[in-house]
Amino acid sequence: MLNDLLKEKILAVQEFTLLGWRTMRNVLARPRYLTDTFAQMDLIGVGSLPIVVLASFFIGAVLVLQIADQFVRFGSPGLTGDVVSLALVREIGPVVIALLVSGRVSSGIASELGSMLVSEQIDAMRALGTDPLKKLVIPRVVATVLMLPLLTIIGDFVGLVGGVVVSNFVIRLNPTQYWTRAYMAIEFGDALQGLVKPFVFGFILSLVGCYYGLTARGGTQGVGRATTQAVVTASVLILVVNLFVTKVVLRLNEVMGW
Repeated sequence: MLNDLLKEKILAVQEFTLLGWRTMRNVLARPRYLTDTFAQMDLIGVGSLPIVVLASFFIGAVLVLQIADQFVRFGSPGLTGDVVSLALVREIGPVVIALLVSGRVSSGIASELGSMLVSEQIDAMRALGTDPLKKLVIPRVVATVLMLPLLTIIGDFVGLVGGVVVSNFVIRLNPTQYWTRAYMAIEFGDALQGLVKPFVFGFILSLVGCYYGLTARGGTQGVGRATTQAVVTASVLILVVNLFVTKVVLRLNEVMGW
């Protein structure tokens, strides 16, 4: 029993890796379904914007509430902008926004492709000579990879806005001082780390959704299981990969002197 389970998991990893390799290899291959890609960019990017803006505002506000009191005790309330900007740009912004988007996008992709699979629409596409990888997978992956960094940038800015609102009312910190310290605290290496992660996370969460959607089995119940598994797997992979990406980027910053 344990041996069969282990074989099943190893096979799943192999299939997921193969799907990722085929996606990267064919991303520029013809035919290019640009209309589908733009439609997915609107669905993924614009559709995720309200939850990203709302969550980011309160994340920035909570950060200020947590740290401002400590800085006031030590007589350095001006450092609030430094800490909030670095925390949002380098770590909290990319990771939290990726987790929020994975809950919406990975589940949506898995349920959509899973429903197409169990209703034999994907088999019909193959019969008509259309490659499901190019028609269904690549537009969704490309759209997510392009839109998640933009959502992260917007989320970081909104988080800083939430921080300045709370800092102004709670510790009476001058907004000009807050924005100046927040801007001066961010260096090139920090911005690089905050922008590299969304590209990686976007690829992971979209590919996970596609994989579970294309491997759904067991009718509508199987689609439900695939949707749940996609969200859980994407969230765990984002947290795990974040460790390695952070280590690589920090090492690169050290070597390049950023």
